[in-house]
Amino acid sequence: MPTGKPAQSGFSYLFVLMLIALIGLGLAAAGTLWRTESQRGRETALLFIGDQYRQAIRSYYELDPALPRLPQSLDDLLEDKRRPNVVRHLRRAWRDPLTGRPFVLIREPDTQGIAGVYSPAPGRPFKRAGFSVRDEAFAEAASYAGWRFVYLPPALPASVASPPR
Repeated sequence: MPTGKPAQSGFSYLFVLMLIALIGLGLAAAGTLWRTESQRGRETALLFIGDQYRQAIRSYYELDPALPRLPQSLDDLLEDKRRPNVVRHLRRAWRDPLTGRPFVLIREPDTQGIAGVYSPAPGRPFKRAGFSVRDEAFAEAASYAGWRFVYLPPALPASVASPPR
């Protein structure tokens, strides 16, 4: 019996290294796809939650037609005690899905009432089209801070909704 090395020594080792490299490339591509889909999901959540805040502010403002006013705090949206029975305009104080922190409040300059919210998250949104009619301006936003969820009663100036410079 011959005691020399087999003619194909090392071939299996190279095959395994190439297989590991291909699997690594596949996982990298899957990670990028997962990250993109995750970001799109957080954007969808941001649009939903922002709209919930806008609707809650509108509901609070319109509850008393004789004396309409904006809420002074988020607690006013969670428990409006202006009526004998407590009214809840907002189910809970949502957190920003992009940062995990509370939203930044947009206050009306004259009364300091809350007119809306926005996310201070850095980055450019993936979503650039297909917004609802009231959110059409979001298509031109350079960052998430441009997505401002504001309720503008007829008496408030439009300057409240303008994005920061």
